Amino acid sequence: MAEEIAVTDMTVDQAREALARLSALLGQANRDYHGADAPTISDAEYDRLKRRNLEIEERFPELKRGDSPTDQVGVSPSEGFGKIAHKVSMLSLGNAFEDQDVADFDERIRKYLGMGNEPLAFTAEPKIDGLSLSIRYENGDMVYAATRGDGSTGEDVTANARTIADIPQSIANAPAVLEVRGEVYMSHTDFEALNVWIAEENERLEAAGKKPKTVFANPRNAAAGSLRQLDAQITRQRPLKFFAYAWGELSEPLADTQMEAISRLQDFGFVINDLTKVCDSTVGLISHYKMIEERRATLGYDIDGVVYKVNDLALQERLGFRSTTPRWAIAHKFPAELAWTRLEAIDIQVGRTGALSPVARLAPVTVGGVVVSNATLHNEDYIAGRDSKGATIREGKDIREGDWVQVYRAGDVIPKVADVDLSKRPDGAVPYAFPELCPVCGSPAVREEGDAVRYCTGGLICAAQAVEKLKHFVARKALDIEGLGAKQIEMFYEDPDLPIKTPADIFTLAVRDGANLTKLANRKGWKDKSVDNLFSAIEDKREIAFARLLFGLGIRHVGETAAKDLALHYLTWEGMSGAAEMARPAALAWRAADLAEEQERVAAQAEGRRAKVKESRDTAMAAHEVSSGAQAVWDDLTGIDGIGAAVGLSLTDAFANERERGEIDRLVGMLTVVPPDAPTQDSPVVGKTVVFTGSLEKMTRAEAKARAESLGAKVSGSVSKKTDLLVAGPGAGSKAKKAADLGIETIDEDGWLALIEGL
Repeated sequence: MAEEIAVTDMTVDQAREALARLSALLGQANRDYHGADAPTISDAEYDRLKRRNLEIEERFPELKRGDSPTDQVGVSPSEGFGKIAHKVSMLSLGNAFEDQDVADFDERIRKYLGMGNEPLAFTAEPKIDGLSLSIRYENGDMVYAATRGDGSTGEDVTANARTIADIPQSIANAPAVLEVRGEVYMSHTDFEALNVWIAEENERLEAAGKKPKTVFANPRNAAAGSLRQLDAQITRQRPLKFFAYAWGELSEPLADTQMEAISRLQDFGFVINDLTKVCDSTVGLISHYKMIEERRATLGYDIDGVVYKVNDLALQERLGFRSTTPRWAIAHKFPAELAWTRLEAIDIQVGRTGALSPVARLAPVTVGGVVVSNATLHNEDYIAGRDSKGATIREGKDIREGDWVQVYRAGDVIPKVADVDLSKRPDGAVPYAFPELCPVCGSPAVREEGDAVRYCTGGLICAAQAVEKLKHFVARKALDIEGLGAKQIEMFYEDPDLPIKTPADIFTLAVRDGANLTKLANRKGWKDKSVDNLFSAIEDKREIAFARLLFGLGIRHVGETAAKDLALHYLTWEGMSGAAEMARPAALAWRAADLAEEQERVAAQAEGRRAKVKESRDTAMAAHEVSSGAQAVWDDLTGIDGIGAAVGLSLTDAFANERERGEIDRLVGMLTVVPPDAPTQDSPVVGKTVVFTGSLEKMTRAEAKARAESLGAKVSGSVSKKTDLLVAGPGAGSKAKKAADLGIETIDEDGWLALIEGL
């Protein structure tokens, strides 16, 4: 195999070509594997290609293809099978790689549920490396079986599933509707025997001049290929097994807990994994994980980690799901492979927001089946041997060019430098000096107090930022202009006759082309039809959703969620931009006060005295003349739930920058900005601003916010004249007093539940 270009070394054109090649390779591999039962690449190589595809997408998000494998929960159903829509989606799991990830998982759950240190039990079970299957029973009889497919629709493999001895054809005393889910797999012994049989069969086929059968690469491929046989008689000959561990649609609950529910599945005649255990703490989870890891080689079947699930099914119901994963479960993967190599250089890359990102250039080394020559170094603190709060990491060892470093991969992520071997540090190696000037445009690169990253201040004059901002502007989740992708942006940015230097230039392209002697249609790769299609696609985006436009501007900290929150709060572009402008004096005062507070803490610590934080903040605030109106607008902006000071500062910075504001106004003047849709639900809180304060006893704050927003309310974190309703639980303090002073309606939690009852 020819040496592949490292992802961090790729140009845009190389990345685009690589994604196209990987899409074709993975697509063909899927067809060979799922459709023809004749895989042409190994399982390890398939996984390696998928990881490489994801790494390129993370490095070049604007190049992500519509058919990207990373957007699929599974794979699309084969045309050779009928399709079955899952009544309940079959989702994937989030991953944990370190013990801390497991602790974070526990903490996230407790925070979401509003739990303190009270007991919280989990189940822990081996993560079987096989093929997911859902089997539906009605009145005890098997109706159909379907693969995961893409999570929403799977392949109808009912006839094949009926041949698996571990799957009952009928169940006594089952609920009227029961969907049992689990993993089809093949044991190591059966896999070896199958391949021996195939090898013997191939000798006979070759002697007869016939096409030989494919020898399977591993048990997972063998199980998947066997279950997906179009001829169920072939599947019957294959020694497939099935572990049950979950369920889909039910007409009635199986039990109150995860463990009791899978025990019930065992009573129905299914095989469950005998290594499944209930653990009362993350310490117990990790202990069980280590035990399973030690026994991994002796189990007789493939596993690639341990799955943890909240045991209480009522809590699972409250926790719910993200878009592709449940909040109540996580897969703790087995450790990634490690390798040592020489760090030859440290390079700095400049991103869309101006962030300076250090990249380690390594002597090539194989890690997890992949040749690695680059790895992330995170930021300047990480290089120096400390975290963003100043605490030491790696025992305080810094990273220097020429060092012997340990590199690791954890799942489908970019390689990282984990450790340094000081005994091999070359003589004369000097500490790395992180640049204070942008390597692209030479502008100062500053690092604000409390920030882990240094940013170029060049803005639009920095070519690295300008091009990346334009790519972001036309990306799928922003303007999404068909025919105007990263490659076209790069071409137009450098074009001497029809340049696109700012987002507004996109919407003048057709007019400039009409007045230009050097027509776009005369360029290489462009014809009249493609030009017409591009201009038409641009015109289609002159009417654009508020949140999409705001997200597309690429303002630091204003991601997709923040853009939606701001749009829902202000409703009109004019309302938001006016607020950003009016709040500017208060934003500057807040920033000065925050800096003064931090400086006072540092000085007090150095001098061994007690910090006078409030005095420092008050002095800094007093130095800025802030009107009550500006302060109120700032408080309203930063009081939007999920926004806060970081987003508020970035937004006010963008609208205060004369050049950037001019370009934004020029752009908006060419567009029709569509406000967010009015809620379709008829509820007593539609359009109202609701604030929750104090302790909620029957739901968590996150649940209350989600419920209020689903009913068309806007949830704010602070009380103001715009607040319509305050929901106050026990312990409500200043917000309740302020609401009373302003005459705002206040109700308790029971009153809130009564208000929304039945909706």
